[in-house]
Amino acid sequence: MSDQLIMGANERTTVPEIAHKRDSEPGKAQAEHGFLRLVENAPISENGTVTAARPPRRTTNKQRRDREHLTPQEVELLYKAAKTHGRHGQRDALMIWMAYRHGLRVGELVGLRWTAHVDFDAGTLRVERAKNGVPSVHPLSERELRGLRRLQKANMGRYVFINERGAPITETGFRKTLARIAATVPSLAGLNVHPHMLRHGCGYALANRGMDTRSLQHYLGHRIIANTVRYTEMAADRFDQVWD
Repeated sequence: MSDQLIMGANERTTVPEIAHKRDSEPGKAQAEHGFLRLVENAPISENGTVTAARPPRRTTNKQRRDREHLTPQEVELLYKAAKTHGRHGQRDALMIWMAYRHGLRVGELVGLRWTAHVDFDAGTLRVERAKNGVPSVHPLSERELRGLRRLQKANMGRYVFINERGAPITETGFRKTLARIAATVPSLAGLNVHPHMLRHGCGYALANRGMDTRSLQHYLGHRIIANTVRYTEMAADRFDQVWD
């Protein structure tokens, strides 16, 4: 064997290391392409410079809806429509009525529990307010007491309003259910009904009945009375004696 072959056998070939790149990491060409597309789509100012791209502004509730409350007549229509809507019509109708009657936020409504909040002997509902609100005790109407007793017979869980799996109804679940029910009422089909309209409807209805601002503040659980004034400012009875 020649010396040249021996030297070739003893030599080690050096292979350059290749940097491993994750599949999720974009390549240089992809990054440059994305940057160019971002610049290309960015708005151009009057002096020719590229300004930063901004996401579209979220539409306000006033732009999407003509008003943010329901009238007592509309709530009654919702209640009656819910009773005949789906397999859980009685439950859904009671949820709508109690949210309106007590000015409940959707989280306060789905969080109601039998032992903590419902007192059948006294005929009252303990309302625990969200957003650091003031708790209070409200009387329950006969309609509510009948509906609650009917639910309790078929419901052995902790929460008042549960789904078919025995879990408490979620806020999203009630929002979707309310929207479906409102879509079946012709006069409400174009109003984009959502749960907070029931709370606002409660405030306006009680103000129109003549409830004073301080009492309405405690009923709705407002810590700041300025949040309550909006309802009394729109009360129709404020101007009853103007033309007398």
